[in-house]
Amino acid sequence: MHMADALLAPGVGAAMYVASGVAAGISIYQLKKEDDPKRLPVMAVSAALVFAGQMINYTIPGTGSSGHMCGGMLLSALLGPYAGFLSMIVILAIQCLFFADGGLLALGANIWNMAFYGCFVGYFLIWKPILHSGLFGKRGDAAATRAKIITASIAGAVITLQMGAFSVVLETSLSGITELPFGAFAALMQPIHLAIGLVEGLITAAVLVFVYQSRPELIREADAGTGQAKSGLSLKHTVVILAVLAAVTGGLFSHFASSNPDGLEWALFGNEEEGFHANMGLDEEHFGVESKASRTAAAIQEKTSFLPDYAFANSESAMGTTVSGIVGAGMVAAAALLICMLGGFFRKKRRE
Repeated sequence: MHMADALLAPGVGAAMYVASGVAAGISIYQLKKEDDPKRLPVMAVSAALVFAGQMINYTIPGTGSSGHMCGGMLLSALLGPYAGFLSMIVILAIQCLFFADGGLLALGANIWNMAFYGCFVGYFLIWKPILHSGLFGKRGDAAATRAKIITASIAGAVITLQMGAFSVVLETSLSGITELPFGAFAALMQPIHLAIGLVEGLITAAVLVFVYQSRPELIREADAGTGQAKSGLSLKHTVVILAVLAAVTGGLFSHFASSNPDGLEWALFGNEEEGFHANMGLDEEHFGVESKASRTAAAIQEKTSFLPDYAFANSESAMGTTVSGIVGAGMVAAAALLICMLGGFFRKKRRE
């Protein structure tokens, strides 16, 4: 669901930068109040895992489309909404600048669509209420907590991805792209992202249930009553497993990603080459808004992206994907750690 610059007018792109910037400022302010140094390594590996996970497009059967996880629900469940949102900004900015994934002019919109809803709406309106509810049994019961994690993961991923997809439709319509009738575009975007969200919800649930079984205290809002799951692994071992999973996902599993267009590309261009509908039927080479701002943004991306489209420039070598996955995941982890240390987040309190 990474938007290209051609889908946004400069004014809309600027407005979304402001909106995402305000949310980032609030997150930084709130995060300074937290005091949990053990979240540092968890933040690094979980952000790297989401970066790697976004490289893997999974096929949506019978549609000619594919999808990939956004990751906002996963990160907010592990880190809280504020650290989760800042981690998503790191991921999306690195994807944009160094891998040319998503437009630079559209970065503010992509942060809002892919991070804001999952981290804030997903956490405060879905994750937290469900984890604190009496669903599936009394609080403190490990089986009930696992069921709540699964339910919140799936519901959160589906609902927040629907909101993100609808925001894409709104932002594009406000940009005045006449080739995209509002109703028709929404009718294509919402159902396909419902299917994508269901798959993301299952992936999110699987990861979070593993973490809950290993180190239950790492799951935000999970009850720590007498029936809580016992810690099966040390924090160090849990972090190492997640780090290895991120490296293997980005470096190996990414080779098996679907070649079908993702939900947004599918809605715009269809997939006639594989015998499916043309959908909006736009010309991939000539569509959308072109402006001085978009041309400047494209020129900057051309200079900064050393692995465009997660591959070596002008090469079809499979090693480009492997290198992109491992290097990108490492960059995201390092950037998340650096930002936390420079910002003084998760610092130990001075003893009185």
